[in-house]
Amino acid sequence: MLPNRTPIDYAGYRLQQAKECLELAEMALAADSFKGSANRSYYAIFHAIRAILALERFDSKKHSGVISYFRKNYIKTGIFDSKISDIVGDAFRVRNESDYQDFYLVSKEKVTTQLENAKTFLSAVEEYLAPKIQDTRGEA
Repeated sequence: MLPNRTPIDYAGYRLQQAKECLELAEMALAADSFKGSANRSYYAIFHAIRAILALERFDSKKHSGVISYFRKNYIKTGIFDSKISDIVGDAFRVRNESDYQDFYLVSKEKVTTQLENAKTFLSAVEEYLAPKIQDTRGEA
């Protein structure tokens, strides 16, 4: 982390990245770019996770490290419902397959589900972060 930035700054920035990715996922789906939508839906989730972890000053060079830490400290502890873990896992799998497997075709139905799951995930993260960011900034 940069010395002149706080964990709250990082959380806010990463949450904004998540929202932008979600918008791009919607645009890609509307343009029938299913791989693009799957990719952006996953990154909306990934950046939202990193927004949470910024408050702990945790990050990892690997996506699997970020996801593993999130599951261990936020799913297994009950902070987030276990269904959230399924959303993360499915998005990670579909993104990897669509990005790295030759001839992998993701259906419109699957991508639509991915996008809806990303919206659900982002909503849960925003709900979780809102009071923490406000408390830290001293806002009411």
